[in-house]
Amino acid sequence: MKELLKRIDWILIVSTLALMGYGLMLIYSATYNYAQVANSWHMQRQTIFMFVGIVLAAISLAFDYRGVKQYIIYLYSFNILMLLFVMFFGHSQLGAQRWIQIGSLSFQPSEFSKLIIVICLASFMERRIEWLVDFVDYLKVFAFLFIPFILVLKQPDLGTSLSFLAILIGMAFVSGFRYKWIVRLAIGFAALAPALWHFVLQDYQKLRIKVFLNPELDPFGSGYHVIQSKIAIGSGGLFGKGWLSGTQSQLNFLPENHTDFIFAVAGEEFGFIGVCIILLLYLVIIWRGIVIAINAEDDFGMLLATGITSMFMFHIFVNIGMTIGIMPVTGVPLPFLSYGVSSLITNIMSVAVLLNIAARNSELLF
Repeated sequence: MKELLKRIDWILIVSTLALMGYGLMLIYSATYNYAQVANSWHMQRQTIFMFVGIVLAAISLAFDYRGVKQYIIYLYSFNILMLLFVMFFGHSQLGAQRWIQIGSLSFQPSEFSKLIIVICLASFMERRIEWLVDFVDYLKVFAFLFIPFILVLKQPDLGTSLSFLAILIGMAFVSGFRYKWIVRLAIGFAALAPALWHFVLQDYQKLRIKVFLNPELDPFGSGYHVIQSKIAIGSGGLFGKGWLSGTQSQLNFLPENHTDFIFAVAGEEFGFIGVCIILLLYLVIIWRGIVIAINAEDDFGMLLATGITSMFMFHIFVNIGMTIGIMPVTGVPLPFLSYGVSSLITNIMSVAVLLNIAARNSELLF
């Protein structure tokens, strides 16, 4: 155990803890109410589950990550059953059926599903990595992901289902996926785009894409989020208005300010300097994920680290992109900052997997 502690990636740990600290401050501020002075329920809940996640992560480090491979079939089956349960018995909120309610506690299985998918895909691809030499071989990998992808898309949860694809693309690249095949996929997607538009996308998802191209199309509806988000970020200036002093968020002009649009709260209150610090912390996490993937001593560890890093990159790019208007609004949470128990636990355990891989490498090259 002492040898493992010596090889712990403390840079990754410190960066993650710093982001979670940032997140608690932003959640408190986003849910702050001048009339009530302090409405800290969300921050307290996030804090409790942050410590739960840290304890689970610490316990998981005692076990070799490679041991999970023998339980892949059970993990994959559990994931499918969990998503099916949500489809038939899930709790509906904001027009989507994504949650399982147990007393006063609700959790989102599709969030946990992301890490399960990374683990299952890594095991599935590791056993076949020497035979993944042709595009047709990768169709088996796509088929492996098809059922959970469709089940999450049906909730509907477009953001999480797209994160599955981001995970798959990242893992496919490091396993030998060729650039010329991307052209084939792009052509195939372009050919299927009309069918996806008419038969797959919901009306509200179509509207989000239209509003992404022109937010003024529905300024008091779907475009309202993006317009208010850009106002909030722009008004922060260089140093921000100060913690608990953001007018757009404090006066409730900014919707979903403690979840999907929490980056706008950071921009308004901490300004350009503050968000640069957040981006630097994310960059460190991605850098450490790449280093851990490069130095992994087996294909399973390499694929695991790549999948987790790809997941983080997707969430960071899409969430921040939608708050500044360069990506459609998809409801993707910002890792460690957005309020959400399921997302927080998933992200902490994902970092724990990265730490587990790094601790069992003989050395880190850089």
